[in-house]
Amino acid sequence: MRIVLADDEAMIRAGIRHPLRRSRDPEIDVVAEASDGREAVALAREHRPDVVLMDIRMPVMDGLTATEEIKRAPTGISVLVLTTFSEDEYVTRALGGASGFMLKSGDPRELLAGVHTAAAGASHLSAKVAQHVIAELNRGADAHATTRSTALRARVDALTGRERQVLVLLGSGLSNAEIGQRLHVVEGTVRAMEGSAFSALGVRNRVQAAIVAYETGLIEDGT
Repeated sequence: MRIVLADDEAMIRAGIRHPLRRSRDPEIDVVAEASDGREAVALAREHRPDVVLMDIRMPVMDGLTATEEIKRAPTGISVLVLTTFSEDEYVTRALGGASGFMLKSGDPRELLAGVHTAAAGASHLSAKVAQHVIAELNRGADAHATTRSTALRARVDALTGRERQVLVLLGSGLSNAEIGQRLHVVEGTVRAMEGSAFSALGVRNRVQAAIVAYETGLIEDGT
């Protein structure tokens, strides 16, 4: 698993790099490091990594724009966004392109799990990040938040039982192959159920679907 690490602070990069290398996971190889978004895009194109660990606030080009640039090319590169609680508004903007979100201050074991999940083509969403994103999405008038919550629950209730199962499993970070094994169906069937569920929920990707799973209570306490 080839990883490009992008953060403008050398100390932060070292703090992220250390647990990756200390794990002695033979599948993990940090092939390059970038100190700004433009460099991250260039290194992603050069090295074609499986995962880019992307900071949001960087000079020259921010992490959101860099993520969009990387995802614009059909390379299959997953981008796992590294964030802090002070950047919720940035996270909501990134929901359309990133493969997942993690806290910079999170548990190193979750970092390892996150890169493996992203490399497998699944979404990884820290439960704590999910809670803050939901709060950001519902920020404002209580009536607006209630309307949004009611609408989402109605859409989830309209899903078939199998579609709800898929929503819970993908929101828990399982890949399509793992969901297929869990439900005893082929990957093509999983993709079909995902597509149907995404259309019914009005979401574009697995991360947005995972947010819905958290927000409507299908996934609680990160489980």
